[in-house]
Amino acid sequence: MHILPGLPYPLGATWDGRGVNFALYSEHAEQVELCLFDEEDNETRGQLTHQTAFVWHGHVPDLRPGQRYGYRVHGPYDPARGLRFNSQVLLLDPYAKALSRTEDWQRGCFAYDVVAGDDLRLNRSPALGAPLGVVIDPKFDWEGDTPPRTPLNKTVIYEAHVRGLTMRHPEVPEALRGTYAALAVPAVVKYLRDLGVTAIELMPIHAFVDEQHLLDRGLRNY
Repeated sequence: MHILPGLPYPLGATWDGRGVNFALYSEHAEQVELCLFDEEDNETRGQLTHQTAFVWHGHVPDLRPGQRYGYRVHGPYDPARGLRFNSQVLLLDPYAKALSRTEDWQRGCFAYDVVAGDDLRLNRSPALGAPLGVVIDPKFDWEGDTPPRTPLNKTVIYEAHVRGLTMRHPEVPEALRGTYAALAVPAVVKYLRDLGVTAIELMPIHAFVDEQHLLDRGLRNY
């Protein structure tokens, strides 16, 4: 993997048409490895050797949107100081704009020995269960759509949970219940308009974790 110096900003993975710039903040890291994955989950590693104000960065030419990636970060394992570096653990970029999978607890996600229940003991086994980040193309064709520009004094904001608003709605097709697409079903739109709502604020709109103890019981987070 050929890595150029790149830039410390913006954080995350940024495609510029010529390749991808990677930037990761870590004040105490001693070495940062960028890990690229192909469709068969084969891993290729390269070091980010340039650092600016605690941001490790590099640019990989010819890399394109769709590329999956993660990090291995080397440094001290000193829980008393709040430091738990472990390069055996594959890490998700906290600034990733898309994920290719959810966490896999069976493959391990922690720097310490979870089985022994000892968070002071370094885990020396590979932990590859973290989600992978995905490089995206930020362009989006709005097809002529524009903001409604409702005056603030006439704005009525309805806060709703993506799943909760539609999961049990009898007029939403079962296949769409609990999804973003369900919000566009005519019955849901009519309900909001009849209330006088001019804008809807959704939560959550990002990925979330299902803890292992929930999965063991056949449950998921709401």
